[in-house]
Formats: sequence, structure tokens, C-alpha cells
Amino acid sequence: MIALCHGGPTGATDSGLNLKIQYWTSRGFAVVDINYRGSTGFGRNYRQSLAGAWGIADVQDSQSAIDYLTAEKKIDPERCIIRGGSAGGYTVLSALTFTDTFKAGASLYGIGDLETLATDTHKFESRYMDSLIGPYPERKDIYIARSPIHHAEGLNCPVIFLQGLEDKVVPPNQAEMMVKLLEEKGIKVGHITFPDEGHGFRKAANIIRAMESELDFYTDVFDLADKNSGID
Repeated sequence: MIALCHGGPTGATDSGLNLKIQYWTSRGFAVVDINYRGSTGFGRNYRQSLAGAWGIADVQDSQSAIDYLTAEKKIDPERCIIRGGSAGGYTVLSALTFTDTFKAGASLYGIGDLETLATDTHKFESRYMDSLIGPYPERKDIYIARSPIHHAEGLNCPVIFLQGLEDKVVPPNQAEMMVKLLEEKGIKVGHITFPDEGHGFRKAANIIRAMESELDFYTDVFDLADKNSGID
């Protein structure tokens, strides 16, 4: 089971054909694509409900999706994965660090340290987090409290990181810090880098490599190559 967290974080996902989702479903994965609180397209109140609550509301909604599907007996809660890119990658790392709902994750150019992002991102989004977290540095305490990098004791499951080395929005050091933390804890971690990519992967060969690397990671973590798994 893969829970998808869109970026933005105030973007949205829709029900149109998505070949990346088809990639997973055609390989035996169930997928839930979540429009957590703050997603655009559902009215002003829903959009503004993420204000001051990024890293909390989105994580809770991701958990709720899994709780619902578990209650409906549609999924095995012990085989749930969460994946997302950019702001969605932050939701991934927060869910894995502050909850035990998911058993593995994939962070694609995701955020592990909000404070570093606030001081090191590009000018266009330099004050974006004032409304999502709080003004920096006045509310530095919240930035630290909600940054997975500062709460590594809670991160205890396998994670794969996929990162463009030319990324100016979420600098590569975000992934590097999280990878180092997991390695020091002896937890299985993947770290796939792309020297010729920025924030998001654009080249076909890199997209293929990213998807296949992620699939290989899950296959290893969940022993999906077993003859009874349906995946080979």
C-alpha cells in the first residue's frame, strides 16, 4: 500500500490518468492519493486549514486515510508505504518520524530541516512558511519542533531518498543529513542522487532510474520478490 503526498504543500492531486500511479498499481501496489487539508480546489476554508499546521494536519490526514482503509479491510496496515516529493517529502519524513503508521517511505527532494529551508531556499518562496509554520526567526521553536532532523529517535523504518544535486529549492544537504542520521542508527536507507537534475526530475532516463530504484528498495524491504508475493 502506497500513500501519496502531493507537493506544494498547497497544491492538489486529481482523478485524471497518472502514469506514475499506473506504474505502481500495475506492479501489485494499492495506492491512495491524498488531498490533505490545505490542498487547493476545495474552498477557501479547506485551503486555509493548513495555516500554522503544516507538519501536523497533513500528517494526520495521511494517517486517517490508512486508518479508514484498514477499517474497511482493504489493506494490510503492516505493509504501508508513504511517498512524496518536495513539500510532500516533508510530510513523508514527518509521518515516519512522529508516527508509527507507515513501515517505509520515499522522500523525493523532500525537507528534513525546516529551519535550513527557511534560511537557504530561493527568494520566491523565502517567506512562504510564515503562514504554514510561523514567522522566522520569531517562531524558531516551532521550526525545530516540527523538523524530523531534530527528532531522529522517532525515525525507525527504512527510507529511500532521491535528490537532484542542482536543486536550489530544497538543497541536497537536506537529504544528506537525513541519510547520515539513518546510517548512524543502522536503519536501511537508500540515497539516489542525480547530478544533472534540480527540483524535480525532468530527464526520461533519470525518471526511469528513480522509479526503478524505488521499486527495488520496496522489493527488498518487504521481500516482494518472494514467489507468493505476485511481484518479480
